[in-house]
Amino acid sequence: MSRNLKLLIALIIAGTIAAYVVLVVIPSTMTRRAYEAARTLGEDFRKAFQFTPEVKVEHTVVLHQQTPVWEMAVLSQNFEHRYIWTNSWLGSTKRITISGSFDAKAGFDLHQKFSITLTDDKAIVTLAEPQLLSVESKGDIMYRDEQGIWNWVNMKDRTMATNAFIKDARTYAEQAAFINDARSKLEERLKLFFKQHGKELEVRYTVRLDSPQ
Repeated sequence: MSRNLKLLIALIIAGTIAAYVVLVVIPSTMTRRAYEAARTLGEDFRKAFQFTPEVKVEHTVVLHQQTPVWEMAVLSQNFEHRYIWTNSWLGSTKRITISGSFDAKAGFDLHQKFSITLTDDKAIVTLAEPQLLSVESKGDIMYRDEQGIWNWVNMKDRTMATNAFIKDARTYAEQAAFINDARSKLEERLKLFFKQHGKELEVRYTVRLDSPQ
């Protein structure tokens, strides 16, 4: 075999090996490292937020969403509320003024999809809009009755007034800044978390679907 032919064969073999390394070995190693990093990030996320979101590298799902709870409250806010219930009969009006404090919790329904898509330098978090999770009375309700001339307050009135008071408190909480505050608070926590993993944060909100009962 001539020297030139041997050299040509050697070059072909070297080129084939180089191509295999560039096209197969390096991408496979990089992909494996990306998946391992995604799993590590998912575990760190679980420790920080108490649930595991869906984690994707590009379009491949590395971790599926898992959660032992179905709500993530990120804001708890106390507020005072006052409500006036009235009833008129034959020109006589009775009135019950009710006041008390409530604890409102705003956050995220984890029945909804919560996913993280990782790229080289960015973490794209997709989740449903925040919502008011609960409004609970703190048990300090106070009543002030004002009797009508012949239309007097009774226990049935107290019950109706209390129900209306609680409903009105929830309406107030839904219109207050609690939900937007919950959004800002979560985004701050997410930004800090992903910064520790060398990722910039992008948050995308989706329309909330009806949760299963």
